[in-house]
Amino acid sequence: MSVSASAGSASPNSQKAAFAAVTVLFFAWGFITSLIDPLVAAVKGIFTLTTLEAQLSAFAFFIAYGVMSFPAAAIIGKMRAVPAILLALITMTLACLVMLAAANMASYPLVLTGLFMLAAGITVLQVAANPLAAALGKPEGSHFRLTLSQTFNSFGTFLGPALGASLFLKGVEVADGQALTPEVRAAALAGIDRAYFWICGLLVVLLVFFFVNRARISAAAPPAQPTGGIGALLAQAFASRWAVLGAGAIFVYVGAEVVVGTQMAFYLNNSAIWNVSLEQAGKAVSFYWGGAMVGRAIGTVLLARFPAARLMVIFSAIAAAMCAYLFVARGVPAGYIALAIGLFNSIMFPVIFTLTLERSSASEEATSGLLCTGIIGGALIPALAGAVTDAAGIFTAFLVPLACYLLLVLFAASAAKAPVLRRAASESVH
Repeated sequence: MSVSASAGSASPNSQKAAFAAVTVLFFAWGFITSLIDPLVAAVKGIFTLTTLEAQLSAFAFFIAYGVMSFPAAAIIGKMRAVPAILLALITMTLACLVMLAAANMASYPLVLTGLFMLAAGITVLQVAANPLAAALGKPEGSHFRLTLSQTFNSFGTFLGPALGASLFLKGVEVADGQALTPEVRAAALAGIDRAYFWICGLLVVLLVFFFVNRARISAAAPPAQPTGGIGALLAQAFASRWAVLGAGAIFVYVGAEVVVGTQMAFYLNNSAIWNVSLEQAGKAVSFYWGGAMVGRAIGTVLLARFPAARLMVIFSAIAAAMCAYLFVARGVPAGYIALAIGLFNSIMFPVIFTLTLERSSASEEATSGLLCTGIIGGALIPALAGAVTDAAGIFTAFLVPLACYLLLVLFAASAAKAPVLRRAASESVH
């Protein structure tokens, strides 16, 4: 029996309440993740780094997905989703304390350590919450539910860059080889300190909320499925062609999304585009993530009417065309085109996730674990783009996400032709 079918034994009202609680998590990790964009720009100035060195912030964050996804899936398979979520929130709270120490000690290695710990906790949330959101209701509504949850995730990512730019980037500029004044550097470090202090408070509130409501959410959640350990999960996942293809799609999607997001402030700051201060450019990144929020809201309507794979083909092709334009174009309109890429990123993650879950022959725990491992693309592809930027300039770097979006067109076109396994099984149970 599939997860969706197992979850069907809970009452509709319990499922809705559990879905609302889980959606709160999507907002929280979206907000935290999007702070990486202004943080990359800030640390480049604070610690006088190259673009590649600054991108190590994104690397430290997203590499945790490669390290933690299968351990997270094994933990969830043994202890169920809600205890795993509580463990993740505790880990993230401790990570914020490390970030506070990093800001007060002005230590870039400690910043990287704190980011890795934060992402390790978020990885557990991702592995637990994505299939949980998809499962809490009728199976034919899985695309809709996960995209709706991701809309709230996008609301968090919309708020994060604006707050981060205000706190991290005031007076910060990143001309190569130019050090910040002690006053500006101290203000930027103090902004990092304040941001993660309040995030720590948010996580404590969420921890209390989930602890108090753990019985209600557990009652509506699917039962834990025996996984046989990490080795068995790996064997299952890699035996499924669609689990592997889906992980590859997540790899290139997240890589492209993070490349555009982390490079955006530098791009808009460029004299050939908007020529605004880095702080203003960093605030504008909110519109990139805001586009994803709007797109996901629209996507929840479109996915109720049109096949998910077909929409994915269209959105990926448009994003690829936009990156091609940014490679050759200059001027103010190019800045708006860059920000608008977020609109077409909108449905990609949830649709890749659910298309893969439906077609994978592996268990949902194994498939979800491999899919979340694919998020490691957010560590590796931005590092590649950073190296391209240092060697050939920021405009050439848009060829990296262009290639990623073209691969996603191929993935979605293949999914449109592939048979659906899991949803058909779930519907036969219902």
